[in-house]
Amino acid sequence: MAGVGLLGGSFDPIHFGHLISARSCAEQLGLERVVLIPSAVPPHKRGAPMTDGAHRLEMARRAVDGDELFEVCDVEFHRSGPSYTIDTIAEIQRLGTHGARELCWLIGADTLPELHTWHRAAELVQQARIVTVVRPGWSPPPKAELAKWAGEESAVKLLRDCVITPAIGISATEIRDRVRTGKSIRNLVPEPVRSYIDATGLYR
Repeated sequence: MAGVGLLGGSFDPIHFGHLISARSCAEQLGLERVVLIPSAVPPHKRGAPMTDGAHRLEMARRAVDGDELFEVCDVEFHRSGPSYTIDTIAEIQRLGTHGARELCWLIGADTLPELHTWHRAAELVQQARIVTVVRPGWSPPPKAELAKWAGEESAVKLLRDCVITPAIGISATEIRDRVRTGKSIRNLVPEPVRSYIDATGLYR
C-alpha cells in the first residue's frame, strides 16, 4: 500500500521549492499523496512575525488546486497552543482520512541534527516514518548522536530514510523581500499564488 507524505511548514509563502522537493519525494518513495500542513504556531518560531494563517492556507490551496498529488490540511488551526508535530500526526491518524497507509513526515536536512529538540522526539520517531530531504553531497549526523535520544534502531532508520532531491535556490524570505522591493516573483511561486499576493498586498 502506497504511503502518504506529510509536509509541514510556515509556507509564508509556499513556492516552487516546496512543491518540486515534495514531488521528488513522492516519486522516489512511491507516495500516493502529499499533504501540505501549514503551521499555526510553529514551536521553534514562537514570537517571530508571520503572515496570518488564513492567507497562508489560501496560498497553499491555490498552489496545488487541480493537482491530484497534493492536498492541504488545516488541522493545526483547529487547536490552541504550539503546533507540535507529534500532536498533528496523532490528529491525522485519529481522523482516519488515509486509512492504514504509512505516514511519512518529511523534514529538511538541517532539521535532522536538531530533531532531538522537538517535543517528545523519541515518541515521534515511533509514531511515523521520518524522511529527511537532502541535497547532493549532504553529510549525515553521526549515528551515535541520533541513538542517544532515539535509540539504536530508530537511529538506523533515520539515516536510512533519506531522499536526495534537486537543489532549488528559492526561499520564502527572498520572495517576501522581492515583493517588498517591487521585484517580480514570477517563476518562484505558482501563478495563482503570485496573483493572490498581488491582489491582497501581502509582504508590502
